[in-house]
Amino acid sequence: MSEYRVEMTNITKSFGGVHALKDVSFKVRPGEIHALVGENGAGKSTLMKILSGAYRKDRGKIKIDGKEVNVTNPHLGRKLGIAIIYQEFALAPDLTVAENIYLDHLGGKKGLIHWSKLYRDAGQLIKSIGFDINPRSIVRDLTVAYQQVVEITKALSEKAKILILDEPTAVLAPRETEHLFEVLRKLKQQNVSVIYISHRLDEIFKIADIVTVIKDGAVTGTVNPADVSTDDVISMMIGRKLTAMFPKRDCKIGEEIFRVENINRGKEVRNVSFSVRAGEVLGAAGLVGAGRTETMRAIFGADPKDTGKITLDSRPLRINSPTDAVRAGIGFLPEDRKEQGTILSMSIRKNVTMPSLWSKFERFGFIKQAEEKKTTQELIEKLAIKTNSTETDVTDLSGGNQQKVVLAKWLGTNCRVIILDEPTRGVDVGAKVEIYNLINELAAAGLGLIVISSEMMEVIGICDRVLVMRDGRIQGVLEKDQLTEENIMTLAIVKN
Repeated sequence: MSEYRVEMTNITKSFGGVHALKDVSFKVRPGEIHALVGENGAGKSTLMKILSGAYRKDRGKIKIDGKEVNVTNPHLGRKLGIAIIYQEFALAPDLTVAENIYLDHLGGKKGLIHWSKLYRDAGQLIKSIGFDINPRSIVRDLTVAYQQVVEITKALSEKAKILILDEPTAVLAPRETEHLFEVLRKLKQQNVSVIYISHRLDEIFKIADIVTVIKDGAVTGTVNPADVSTDDVISMMIGRKLTAMFPKRDCKIGEEIFRVENINRGKEVRNVSFSVRAGEVLGAAGLVGAGRTETMRAIFGADPKDTGKITLDSRPLRINSPTDAVRAGIGFLPEDRKEQGTILSMSIRKNVTMPSLWSKFERFGFIKQAEEKKTTQELIEKLAIKTNSTETDVTDLSGGNQQKVVLAKWLGTNCRVIILDEPTRGVDVGAKVEIYNLINELAAAGLGLIVISSEMMEVIGICDRVLVMRDGRIQGVLEKDQLTEENIMTLAIVKN
C-alpha cells in the first residue's frame, strides 16, 4: 500500500487564459485530517473539484492509494471513494431529509423502496454524528445549519474513504462544531482521509494534523500546525503580516434611531424588543435555532410577524414586505447569499443597483447605465471586489467576492439601518478584515448596524453591545465590557 491515500502532482488548470492552479502538488495520508487554506479565489475549491471529478485538469497526475487515476466526472470520483461537500448546498429542497441522504441509491430490489427502513437508517445515521433531525422533514423547511448537517450525513452514508469538506462549520454554532469534530476524529480512527477547507483558523489549529496553504493558485507551504502560529499561516495566505484581526473603531455612538417592540412570530420569535443607536454595532448571538435570523426576517418583512411595533427615527413603520423595509431605510444581508442575497446569473452592476434602480438611476422611464456603471465601479474599488468588469456575472466570482457584492448593494442605497446575517460566512481572513473595516465606516457615518454571527470572537471583536437569544427570546444584553465567550455561552445555554 502507498504511504499516501491522495497524491496530486503538478496540477495545472486555466479558465479562459487565467491560471487558477499552477503546478500544485498535494498529498494526504490515510487517517489524516489535512487542512487546505487560502484566500477566496486562491484555488482551493478548484483543486478539490479536480480531485472529485467536477473539473478536468489541464496537466498533472492524480493517484489514489498509489494507483494513477483519471477522474473525469463526479460519478467516477464517488466510485473511487471521494465524497465532497461544497460550500453551496447540493440538496433537493422538496424531498425529505432521508430521501436526500440516500438519493443516489433509493431503489431497492425490483425498484421498490423500503420506506420505514429508509427513515430508520437515516435517523440512526444523523444521531450517530450528534444531531437530532427528523428524517421525514422536508429539507426546504430546515434552517441553513441543519441543511448543512444533511449534506454531511449524505456524504457519510456513501462510506467515502476521502471526505472533502468545504467550509462545513460556516453556519454551525460552537456546540454543533464540536459534534462535527467528534465525527471527524471517529472517521480518522477508521482510516478515512479528511480534507478540510476553512477560513476559521482556530478550527484548523484544533482539528488538523497538517496544513497546506495556497495563494494565487500555487502552494506557499505545507506545515504542521504545532510548529507555526496563526500569524504565520495568515502571512502565508495573504503574503503580508496582518496587524489586527479586528480593527479599532473610535466613533461616537449617538441617539437611538431604531426600535422594535414585542415582535412575535409563532414559536420562533417570542416578544423580542431591542433598540439600536446611530453609530452602534449591535450583535445578535446564540446557538443555531435560537431565533436570531427568524427575528430579523420578521422585522425586515421577509416573513410575516404576528405582532410587533417598529420605529425608525421616531417614525412608526408599517412593514409587510422587504420592499416596505427598503423604502423605509432598512437593508438586509441574508445568511444565504446565493439563494437570497444575489441573482447569480446577473451582472455585478445589475445586482448592486437593484435596490436603488428606480430611485437613483431612472430618468423619464430610462435607466442611466453610465451612472449605474460609474457607481458600481466605485463600489467595486471600495470593497476590493476581484473582477475585470462591472458586467461580470456574480456566479463567476468567488464566495467572498459574492458576499462583497451583496454588501455593495446596500451601500448604494440610503439605508439608516443595515442587518447583516453572518456577513463573513465563507470569507477568507483578508476579506474579513475588509468587511470589518467597512462595518466601522458605516458606523462612523451614523448608521445603525445589527450583526448576526455564530463566531463568538467576531461578535466580541466588532460589536458595542450583544443581545443573546435562546428559544426565540432575548435572554440578556451584554455591554462591551461584559463581552466574553463565557458570558455569551451562559446566556445562550443555561436556562433561567
